[in-house]
Amino acid sequence: MPDADTNVPVENETYLKDKHVHLILNDLVCEMMNKKPEDPLNFMVEVLQKMKGGKSKKQVMSDERYPKELNERPLSIVVFGASGDLAKKKTFPALLELFGKGLLPKNVNIVGYARSEMSDNQLRERIGKFLSKNWQEGVIEDFCSRISYHQGGYDKEEDFSKLNEKLKKAEGGKVGNRLFYLALPPAVFLSVTTCINATCTVEKPGWYRVIIEKPFGHDTESSAKLANDLQSVISEEHIYRIDHYLGKEMVQNLIALRFSNKMFSHVWDKTCIDNVQISFKEPFGTYGRGGYFNESGIIRDVMQNHLMQVLALVAMEKPKSLKPEHIRDEKVAVLQCMPPIEVSNTVLGQYTASSDGKEPGYLDDETVPKGSKTPTFAQAVLYINNDRWEGVPFIMKAGKALEKKEVTIRLQFKPELRPFGDVADRNELVVRLQPDEAMYLKVNSKDPGMSSDIHTTELDLTYKNRYDVALPDAYESLIYEAILGSATNFVRSDELDAAWRIFTPLLHKIDRGEVTPDTYEFGTRGPKAADEMKNSHYTKTERYQWKGN
Repeated sequence: MPDADTNVPVENETYLKDKHVHLILNDLVCEMMNKKPEDPLNFMVEVLQKMKGGKSKKQVMSDERYPKELNERPLSIVVFGASGDLAKKKTFPALLELFGKGLLPKNVNIVGYARSEMSDNQLRERIGKFLSKNWQEGVIEDFCSRISYHQGGYDKEEDFSKLNEKLKKAEGGKVGNRLFYLALPPAVFLSVTTCINATCTVEKPGWYRVIIEKPFGHDTESSAKLANDLQSVISEEHIYRIDHYLGKEMVQNLIALRFSNKMFSHVWDKTCIDNVQISFKEPFGTYGRGGYFNESGIIRDVMQNHLMQVLALVAMEKPKSLKPEHIRDEKVAVLQCMPPIEVSNTVLGQYTASSDGKEPGYLDDETVPKGSKTPTFAQAVLYINNDRWEGVPFIMKAGKALEKKEVTIRLQFKPELRPFGDVADRNELVVRLQPDEAMYLKVNSKDPGMSSDIHTTELDLTYKNRYDVALPDAYESLIYEAILGSATNFVRSDELDAAWRIFTPLLHKIDRGEVTPDTYEFGTRGPKAADEMKNSHYTKTERYQWKGN
């Protein structure tokens, strides 16, 4: 789901109200960065007067925000699988957000590609149901006018040759830039990339990039085969494996949090940190998607990819620079220090019906095979065998049909023994990824007034209280980064290999039916054994409740 409402208000008067000041400031900053005026104050006054004078929102959000060096060449974006749910619900809406904010050129060429027979207008009507209607009049129409449809197979070079002719016509004889988004199952990745390589690449100084979606295999062997197959056709530099968690605001902030704050440099290791938790909770079940979910389970669906990427950013060493390859090198290095997960360090669960009978259990889903042992909940304790983290448990948990929706990172510090002893609770840094993005540090403080007692409070950065800004959707952020050529938040093949190696032995035992999940009621915290395991490593602060909850 989108992280926040990123739409702009419809009317110019509404746009200028206080609650939308952040949008005005965003536009001002972008205009200043692009124009670099000699007289900044007069320039700002002129821009504000144009806004107040009724200049349309579409004009304010001009493509002047799109980098000038990229605007020298035409941009084409091809969405494969254009008739599918992912393209309709995520890819095209994200492109509208970028277009409306001026982060795509006004003459961008967007092509939807699928096997279905469909006209341009039929595609526009299909995706129109999922586009935000909160844009000023004309923005959606202008965006849709840039979209066309191309029917073709996913393994037919002649269809891709026709696509290439269509792209060349839109490029007007110039060397263009091309972004291919594969909103497709992995089974056709190889055939599509083979056809792209044979017919649709561009010469330098133009570029082409291919975004592919998970799953990237189902274990170490299948992932390696997929990576090798793709790299036999196109080089790694052209492949952008998207993991939408890497587009979330609080995940993208982890590098800045860790490496721009000196106060964390000497405490972010085993000498001060006692344990780390990475937790993913969803309050709903599979609801008719059980057949699809049953093929993957919660570990493949969430832990091996999303949560392992978060863990790598939390645990990695300081990179040489902020260059994408330097950051990704360090992520790989820390993952390679992690041994495979032991069954003894794991709790698996599968939800049953809620106590009131209103919510069905996993096995009650007619699409789920009878007697399935696929886990809908998993908790594992992982370790990193390096100097920084030796002996520190990383507790990773993910589950469906739990008591609430929440994704958090918790770093709990070791206790301060003197002079307060047990009276002082442990410090804890909490990063809340969703919902209500926040970051807070639990600290001890003296009670106000004449008392000498201490209590636990927090240093709190809750985004909605501190910043008047609309956070972009993860897909919006990542597509824009792919256009810019920034691969930092995309997954490299050796990262995949390192992550799969940690989980594959456990997954194979689950697949063979050797591990039976515990049961837990819909709407609860999960299996009791999971809390018992967690509490053997983590000390809960009983007297504290974050006010943001």
